[in-house]
Amino acid sequence: MSDFKDKVKNLVEQTIKNNIWRQRECINLIPSETTPSPLVKLCEISDPAGRYAEHRTMKGKEVYFYQGIDFIRDIEEELRSEMAEYFGCPKVELRPISGQMANEVVFKAVVKFINRGRKEGEPFRRLKLVMNNGLNNGGHLSSQPMGALFNYVDEDPETKRERVINFPIQKDNPYKIDTEELAQILQKEKPELIVFGKSMFLYKEPVRFVYELVKDCQPRPIIMYDMAHVLGLYGAMQEPFAEGADIVTGSTHKTFFGPQRGVVATNIDKESPLAKLWIDIKGRAFPGSTSNHHLGTLLGLLMATYEMNAFKKDYQTQVLNNAKAFARALKEQGIDVEGDESDGFTQTHQVVIRVKRFGSGNELARRLEENNIIANYQALPDDESFLEASGIRMGVQEMTRFGMKEEDFKVLARYVGEVVRENKDVKDEAKRFRSRFLRMQYCVPADEAGPLAAEILSSIFPESDFFKLFVQNLERSVSTIS
Repeated sequence: MSDFKDKVKNLVEQTIKNNIWRQRECINLIPSETTPSPLVKLCEISDPAGRYAEHRTMKGKEVYFYQGIDFIRDIEEELRSEMAEYFGCPKVELRPISGQMANEVVFKAVVKFINRGRKEGEPFRRLKLVMNNGLNNGGHLSSQPMGALFNYVDEDPETKRERVINFPIQKDNPYKIDTEELAQILQKEKPELIVFGKSMFLYKEPVRFVYELVKDCQPRPIIMYDMAHVLGLYGAMQEPFAEGADIVTGSTHKTFFGPQRGVVATNIDKESPLAKLWIDIKGRAFPGSTSNHHLGTLLGLLMATYEMNAFKKDYQTQVLNNAKAFARALKEQGIDVEGDESDGFTQTHQVVIRVKRFGSGNELARRLEENNIIANYQALPDDESFLEASGIRMGVQEMTRFGMKEEDFKVLARYVGEVVRENKDVKDEAKRFRSRFLRMQYCVPADEAGPLAAEILSSIFPESDFFKLFVQNLERSVSTIS
């Protein structure tokens, strides 16, 4: 028993140490991460965590297979409505528990859809051709054959490789698609599925351009946009449904305010030739990919979506302004910034720098971490491998939410520049700088959230000695921090 208690104490101590380091002392610039608000976190650990609410549409009625789910059923319906408002679309599937799962749900569903109406004796087939962003040019792993696309696309009998073609890139800016060459490829090739979206994401995708080229094709390719990285910028950065996309997928925890989940949205209506595709998407979400769809984070996502719908415009504007300010300031620090300077280097939350003349991206990302600046190394389009990356990829979204503005990112650019160029130790300066940005923005104000959080906590922990001790220690900790 003493060994058990020692393990518990050690784990708690290490958890607290990491919490303090990441939440109070570090400047987080990972573009695929964010810190949810306190109310979102508390929703995540509330009673629905660990519960089940399997359901599917049967004979036109939504049938649930568990009891005690009235609350979470209403939550899921409310979340679907809030998400539909956010996207401006009629249908949202919420059960995927990650962005990659959301993509795989769509890929499975598209394969099932194209096999509808097969004649008797015809073999079940996979997708004949898919177009996406190449991995070396920023394409996300989840839309690659080695990722979620695995086993859903035909293999070329000669090359033994999956029949996937990549968007062509501009010669003078590999972060933008070459639309002239793309038009020629689409005229020659006939992809059944076109997948937009990236993980190294600096610019809008040419959705409307492609839609206008393919809209009269019979059959028309399905246009999908994986917005995992820019979901929280929907509308301000790009509005794919208004440009012709059929499906939007994404993860809810990068630029969006939520816990770690996935989502699929569509503007497909009952009159569309793709109407049955939505039926297949729902079926591949459950029972095709999930059983328990993590009801705690589902509840947290509703709180996050309330926040997003309330503060969307101000947050998105500040993120986009901060990214441009950060990129320009890094350039002034003598750092090579990827992208086109004439358009501010970026149209998203991301800033990508080339650091090869100072060392490898791998080495310099570690050096930044040692100085409490958290970013990730990134292979650039002309790199052979992530093992020797020339770049570092950064995102401004999390620190924007903690209150940083354009002038603050100029200060941060100086710290980054000093670490990268001079190998200077700025750890103490970075910790002091971060101490100015500890209060979450774009959510319920702290003085109003505090009493609500206390009510949630008191409902999670029964009135017992444990809860009384918990409250006493919480008050003592808050007093010490203050």
